[in-house]
Parts: sequence; C-alpha cells; structure tokens
Amino acid sequence: MIAEELQREYRRLLDRWPVPSEQLRVPTGQGETFVVACGPAGAPPLVLLHGAIANSASWMGDAAGLSERFRVYAVDVIGEAGLSAPARPPLASDAYAAWLDDVLDGLGVDRAAFAGISLGGWLALDYAIRRPDRVDRLVVLNPGGVGRQRWGAVLLSVVLLPFGRWGRRVAVGRALGAALPGPFMDYFLRLQAAFRPRREVLPVFGDAALRGIRAPLLAVLGGRDALLDAAGTRRRLEALVPHATVRFLPGAGHAVTGQTDDVLAFLTAQPPSARMPNVSP
Repeated sequence: MIAEELQREYRRLLDRWPVPSEQLRVPTGQGETFVVACGPAGAPPLVLLHGAIANSASWMGDAAGLSERFRVYAVDVIGEAGLSAPARPPLASDAYAAWLDDVLDGLGVDRAAFAGISLGGWLALDYAIRRPDRVDRLVVLNPGGVGRQRWGAVLLSVVLLPFGRWGRRVAVGRALGAALPGPFMDYFLRLQAAFRPRREVLPVFGDAALRGIRAPLLAVLGGRDALLDAAGTRRRLEALVPHATVRFLPGAGHAVTGQTDDVLAFLTAQPPSARMPNVSP
C-alpha cells in the first residue's frame, strides 16, 4: 500500500479522470481491490491492468476513448502502488488468476476483454492461459513473460537514484523511453522514491502455454524497450500464437503511448466467423 501522502495525490489525479466514473471496492481472497469504472453500464466489459510501481492513473489518457464503446474497469493491481491490498502472492502460481476471478465475480462480469501494460500484460496473458473461457479478447503493451528481461535500466537506476530527483528523472526516462505529462511524471518520480518494488522475477511463459492462448491477441511492442526484449517477444508470439496481431514500433520504448484508436479498432473488429463472405460481382 502506498503512503498516505501518495494516496492523497493519487486520489487527486483520479478526480481528474476524463469521463464520469465510479470508484469501486471489490472484496477478494487477497484483500480489497480498488477499481475505477466508466462507460455505459450495458456495454461490453473491458478490464485494464497497469504495470509495476504504478496504478490505474496509467490509463487516464485512454479512458475517454475506450469508454465510448466499453464498460471500462481499471483495476489497481494488488501489491502495487494503488489503493488495493498490499498482498503479493507468488507470481509462479494460480493466485493472480484466482484474484482476477474474484474481481470479475465481484463486478458481476462473466467474461471480458483485457488490456495490460508490462506487468499488467503478464497478468492478462497469465489469465488468458489459465482461464480461457473468461477472456474475450486480449491486448498487451510491452508485456512481460514472453521475451527476456533486460537489467541494464535497473542497474542504471541503482547508480542514479542516490542523486535525488535528477537521478530519478534520468533513470525513469531511460527505463520508459518516453516522457510522461508533467503532473504524471512528478507523481511517478515520487512513487519511484517511496514505493518498495517487487523483487520477484517475472516467470517466462513456456511454449505450450503460449500456444494455448485462444483469445484474439494484439501485442504492441516498442523496439527500444529498455526493460524487456521486444524482438524476442515478437519472435515468440509470431511463432507460437499465429493468430496474434503483433505491431512492432522500432522507435518506441517501454512506455508505448497513443495506441487508443488501434486498440479500439482491434477490440471492436468482427471475428472472422462473423464477417460477410466476399461476393464476386
């Protein structure tokens, strides 16, 4: 759980959510989970999962566009820098899938589309592998667990963080490969300084697990990702998940932004079985 001062700052950010929203608290086996919900109540559900040392404020730039077509549920991941319980069960277990079962059940959702960033992408892939009947479609932005982790940015952070705000800004900029909007960068820098990150290495999904993904999948990868091997992720997804759509952005880093329109187009496209057959004139 983040410190009270950072909680208050996070709540102030949430007050600027770009569309009308509800703040929900869902009981789960891992403790209470905080969710920001927006969009029409009867629209198809879309679950958003943020990355590590972050929270649902990560999705504020996408919420307005996504909520035009979906009932959006931005979930604060347990054990991360949001308002959910601090529980951190082992990643190499069924615990996070069981937690998401509880979240969906608490929201009254049987099946949903999922979108995840980095750690959130790992969680979305893990859930699609373990609970294929509950995942309609899947979008992952620089997901963990497919290509190898890179440690250069982490080691650079160890060197730079003792240099205070300047060091944190440089370290975060190198890690993300993009500048966040002013208020978000300031807040994110304070999180970096105050929040205790996970030490557990993300488990890598085996070939058989990736081959078992049934949901339509869109992966957006930044070729200059300093934290994850995007080229390796691309190779494995293209080889093992042949129905996946992989967008490789050579100049992008770990923070892939500006993808709302492409994500919406993928999530709302008709499945091949529902499309009209081509008819020759």
